[in-house]
Amino acid sequence: MASRARSYGTRRMNMTVSQNTQAILLLTAPLIVGRGASSSDPLTLGEYKLLARFLRDRQQQPSDLISPNAGELLRECQHLFDVSRLTRLLGRGFLLSQAIERWQARAIWVVSRADADYPKRIKARLGEDAPPVLYGCGNTLILDTGGLAVVGSRHVDDELINYTDSIGRLAAAAQCTLVSGGARGIDQAAMRGALEAGGKVTGVLADSLERAVLLREHRDLLMNGQLSLISPYDPAAGFNVGHAMQRNKLIYALADAALVVSSDYEKGGTWAGAVEQLDKFRFVPVYIRSNGRTEKGLESLGKKGAIRWPNPMTPESLTETLAATPSAGTQVLRQQYMSFDEPSKPREKSVDDRLRHSAVGTSASSESLVADSSPAEELFAKVRELLTRMDSAKTEGEIAEDLKVSKTQAREWLQRLVDEGILERLSKPIRYRPVSLPQPLFSEID
Repeated sequence: MASRARSYGTRRMNMTVSQNTQAILLLTAPLIVGRGASSSDPLTLGEYKLLARFLRDRQQQPSDLISPNAGELLRECQHLFDVSRLTRLLGRGFLLSQAIERWQARAIWVVSRADADYPKRIKARLGEDAPPVLYGCGNTLILDTGGLAVVGSRHVDDELINYTDSIGRLAAAAQCTLVSGGARGIDQAAMRGALEAGGKVTGVLADSLERAVLLREHRDLLMNGQLSLISPYDPAAGFNVGHAMQRNKLIYALADAALVVSSDYEKGGTWAGAVEQLDKFRFVPVYIRSNGRTEKGLESLGKKGAIRWPNPMTPESLTETLAATPSAGTQVLRQQYMSFDEPSKPREKSVDDRLRHSAVGTSASSESLVADSSPAEELFAKVRELLTRMDSAKTEGEIAEDLKVSKTQAREWLQRLVDEGILERLSKPIRYRPVSLPQPLFSEID
């Protein structure tokens, strides 16, 4: 929970960019170098989702697309994409090397969904909608500590700035990570209050990460582990309204609860992000400020299901507030499930029935499990929990038998968990095991 924030210490991300991440960058990133513009029509998130599914179906990884024998695999993609477009994107190796050199000179790391260091909360909650790559600087251990997200409008008066500053200081006193978007107004006030009080902060930026990490006021905070800045957009990318809207879901995904201090009515990024959370994702409880002057935007969010902020005044009461109303997503992640070796229990019957139903061997059933539906992600969360509790490496067939699903369905889930860095794939013979298990002495990992 949030109170663990300071106990994690500090860790800097390994600056080495994995082969899988290099391939994903070539396919999806604009690779802006200097004052250059976005180049080569990179894949959109939707297009990359199609490609990722295609690779999973064939038990292959993004790095296979830049291997010496990639030609045949690229030709197999021609029903999805113009092969010449993929070839052009994958041929940007020199531009990628320039971009990586530029990022590393600024202590900016980059991870993809194929890396174990990718934030687990974002993977678990967004699934296929998680950004293919994330750029960042600072303490990576902050990213999975949860905490309180504080968001609000850019243009507010001094009274709300001071109020928000006090919320940040309270979060710091409670050893609760403060998550926000780094924008002017409410975001910066919350982050500044937490940092000045010695707390830990995650800033999810919609633009200009490269410029932010070079600011003098951020330098020591990034180095001493108090601050982590991340962005799903190229570090040199400028402001874009769409980017500002899209990054909101990452702020909520990284938190245990969210407080909306101020919001316009039916317009702006704060409104859009809160409504999306209330109506669609529901990762966390959304609170609205309950003291001071009223706002139509906050009142309307309350009618949509946002909760009035109980105004905790002490670190202990803030901790109790965050612990009292866990989100549905958090409950799913925290539930204790039976292990493979335990017999079925009556309370698991409905879930097991869903597992069997999902295995009816059609391509349509496989597609439904990767569609953007809450039941599908709940089901996958159940599978994830079961597979991470394996105490030994198992083959695809053994896992399919344990789950009572087809091998095709098991293969799809296994590849997704490998992509997420939760399972590792061993060869000779091909088996799967949780990454948390001790490494065998002479294992070979693909």
